Amino acid sequence: MPMKRTNVYADPEDLAIIKEAAKRRGISEAEIIRQGIHLAAMANRVWDEPLFSRTFDGPGRTLPKAEVRDTVADAVRRETGSGSGPAA
Repeated sequence: MPMKRTNVYADPEDLAIIKEAAKRRGISEAEIIRQGIHLAAMANRVWDEPLFSRTFDGPGRTLPKAEVRDTVADAVRRETGSGSGPAA
């Protein structure tokens, strides 16, 4: 994907840290800044769909970890038509 040039103002201490990290890692300062921009963009993204869209029937109480695992595994097996037993 082609990149677009932009200008930003940055704190001198942050730029010094970026310069040192780039030298230590053997990459450009620009690459570190691009990575930071990507992380900021993803942290602020509004997703079109929820991360988890499935719901599972349960007893209405907090389940122990093993029971949650088994309930989810059963639902996945039903959805995929897999007749195999629980994973070891």
